Amino acid sequence: MQSDLVVEDGAITGTLKFIDSGPIASVWEPGNFMALQFADIDEDATSVLVGLEPSVSSGLVELIDDPDKNGVFKVTDKDAQKFVVIQSCNGVQRKQEFDLSGLTLLDE
Repeated sequence: MQSDLVVEDGAITGTLKFIDSGPIASVWEPGNFMALQFADIDEDATSVLVGLEPSVSSGLVELIDDPDKNGVFKVTDKDAQKFVVIQSCNGVQRKQEFDLSGLTLLDE
């Protein structure tokens, strides 16, 4: 699905393969998908929303109740989309945005 994926300094870089079959492509249609696991969640967080802005259709999704803290996201425009994490903790909301323009999206 991906190789050399790095999340660092407000950017996500690496290569996303084109997925045209399997469960993900069946639900979201073929495209380039990025899988992330979130290990840096504050244990006092009451909400963690993650996703792409703008998104294909799902918008931001709540991660707090996901036991694996995994997510898969369809990247359709690496130059216009940003990956977003909004974490709420003790009444304070913190938003992080990650640039995707350094991704390589393969056609096949």
